[in-house]
Amino acid sequence: MRLTTKGRFAVTAMIDLALHGSEGPVTLAGISDRQKISLSYLEQLFGKLRRHNLVESVRGPGGGYCLARPMEHISVADVVRAVDEALDATQCGGRENCKEEERCMTHDLWTTLNFKMYEYLESVALADLVAQQLRKVGGDVALLRDARRCGSGARSRSLSALA
Repeated sequence: MRLTTKGRFAVTAMIDLALHGSEGPVTLAGISDRQKISLSYLEQLFGKLRRHNLVESVRGPGGGYCLARPMEHISVADVVRAVDEALDATQCGGRENCKEEERCMTHDLWTTLNFKMYEYLESVALADLVAQQLRKVGGDVALLRDARRCGSGARSRSLSALA
C-alpha cells in the first residue's frame, strides 16, 4: 500500500501552482521545469484536476492554470481523488474476497486504515503545504496572494493567517 506517482505528482504540481500563481496563470511547462515532471504527464493530470473543479485554465498569451477555489478549501484528498488515485490497504480492493474468495481475518484492520488515511489527507489543506514550503525557504507567507483568479479576476485574501 502506497501513494503512487500519479497522486504524488498531482499534489506536488498543485503546491507549485499555488506557490507561483500569485502573478497570474501558471504554465504547465513552468511546473514541468521546476518539478521535473513530464509535460505530457502534467497535461493528463491537469485535465483531471480541471474536470474536478480544482484548477481553471486560461487560454491565449499569458495563459496557463490557476486554482479554481481558495487553497484553504482544497484538501490533499481532493487532489488524490481527482486523479483517480485509490489508496487501498486491502488485498481485495474492498471486495471482501481476500482469502480464497472469502473475507480475510484482517480485512477490517486494513479497511479502517484506508479510512484513516483518507481522514488524514482530508485534514491537510493545500494552503498548509504551501505555508510549509514557504517556511522552509524563508519566504514571507504574507506576500503570497492569488492576484488573478481565473475567470473572475477577483483577489483572494492574503495567506498571512497561515504564518
